[in-house]
Amino acid sequence: MFSLARPLLHRLAPERAHRLTVWALRHGVVPRPCVPADPALAQTLWGLPFPHPVGLAAGFDKDAEAVGPLLDLGFGFVEVGSVTPRPQPGNPRPRVFRLPADRGVINRLGFNSRGLDVAERNLRAFRARHPGGIVGINLGKNKETADSASDYAAGVARLGPLADYLVVNVSSPNTPGLRALQSRAQLDTLLARVGEARDALPRGQQPPLLLKMAPDVTEADMEAIAETARGPSLDGLIVSNTTVTRPDDLTDVNAAEAGGLSGRPLFGLATDRLRHMYRLTEGQVPLIGVGGVENAETALAKIRAGASLVQLYTSFIYRGPEVITDILNGLSKDMRSANCSSVAALVGRDA
Repeated sequence: MFSLARPLLHRLAPERAHRLTVWALRHGVVPRPCVPADPALAQTLWGLPFPHPVGLAAGFDKDAEAVGPLLDLGFGFVEVGSVTPRPQPGNPRPRVFRLPADRGVINRLGFNSRGLDVAERNLRAFRARHPGGIVGINLGKNKETADSASDYAAGVARLGPLADYLVVNVSSPNTPGLRALQSRAQLDTLLARVGEARDALPRGQQPPLLLKMAPDVTEADMEAIAETARGPSLDGLIVSNTTVTRPDDLTDVNAAEAGGLSGRPLFGLATDRLRHMYRLTEGQVPLIGVGGVENAETALAKIRAGASLVQLYTSFIYRGPEVITDILNGLSKDMRSANCSSVAALVGRDA
């Protein structure tokens, strides 16, 4: 069905096409595909039973409007957000640009969010209808907030009880000053406040805490993040967000647009950062690999570089739900070829 709708969707402006897709998911217009269930792809992380390692990255369902239908498409887990405490419109439009010639996307959305109230209402409705399904919640800050930690702590307090895991997003390139929070001094202060908010939640409602990092960090910042990740403040890392750099071989007319670049052009940089972070953490910290996952080959490369789980978004725009089935079928085939009985056995083999 998506193959028929894709030409029409891609004639629309990216944000309009996105809103139409979310509407279709919410109203059951998108049929549920048959996704293979290979037990060898299942694993348990942070006490959570992931049916397979392929999830949807944050950014698609910012306000948790279509979590159930997205899980029904076959994703092993879905990450919603980024959610900011108060509603904010984000940056002026146009702010999303397809790069079809390069299989990429550039966005400068700027944490557009309907806020905690809407996200909480939608998540409670989802939990009432779907007792299962793994959902991560990606937290951001409002642009005007000077005390960044207070915004993240507020997100933890409100949405923590509804999350299977929480993500502190300090790596979007589209909110001024946000990436500076990845420096050692600011990160330690921020995570201390966020950790206090998480620990204040009722017992049994204290989800694991992950940090989403940028691919454009310095070596010193990577070492600092790795050291922090190996301590008590964090339970995992997501590597990585979009990049503000531009590969020399981009050919699309939109390649010069400002914002974060995702998709195929990000794959090499993000995977290098993933591999390096796996080495820095000595394989002791669960990692989620993001950036350029578009088929079984790229998903397997992330896993072999150190990712226990992978996420995609841009390839979902270009390929639709079939990308999930193709990746899972390919991973199962690759595991049989490697004589592996568990996907976890492949994590970090090339790191």
